[in-house]
Amino acid sequence: MNDTLRVIEERRAVREYEPKSVPKNIIKKIINAANQAPSGMNSQPWRFVVVTDKRFHKILTETAIPKSKSRLKSLKKTVPERYDAIMKRYDELEDPIYYSAPVIIFVIGKGSFADLSCPLACQNIMLAARSLGIGSCWVYFGSMVTDKKEIKKKLELTEGEKIFGPIILGYTRKFPEPPPKKKPRVKWI
Repeated sequence: MNDTLRVIEERRAVREYEPKSVPKNIIKKIINAANQAPSGMNSQPWRFVVVTDKRFHKILTETAIPKSKSRLKSLKKTVPERYDAIMKRYDELEDPIYYSAPVIIFVIGKGSFADLSCPLACQNIMLAARSLGIGSCWVYFGSMVTDKKEIKKKLELTEGEKIFGPIILGYTRKFPEPPPKKKPRVKWI
């Protein structure tokens, strides 16, 4: 198997990180890989905000927790066992949103091509991280922070911009087992 296919197969959502920081040169390589993603009309509608500051990380977590809990309430009726497992994490972890990862990368985009292009940059971040021995996870609930003035100011969010990450990064404490994958649904014509 070639290296690219191996990295794709090995990539996992990592939620347990070592407390050590990721060197800036590695983060720069990961961002450069994100910047190489394809984009509609080569618009490259993204920008990246890297968060390593622990105080700001805590503000992000405290802002996202109540919003994520509110959003999760719908799971209670439809998938109660999944809801219970997630709520258990909220009780046990200091940071059930960003999992105390030492790095958070916000992928922020704007414009007509952002909705289709920015997720490609996010995927490149996760694949590049894996290829460099860094764990990653896309954390949707981590984007639920845009109604707090201090956060908008720090992220320099402007009118019409949207968060497509955040992607958390760090050295993996425990590498997860691969989840079962369904067989691909393919129609050949």
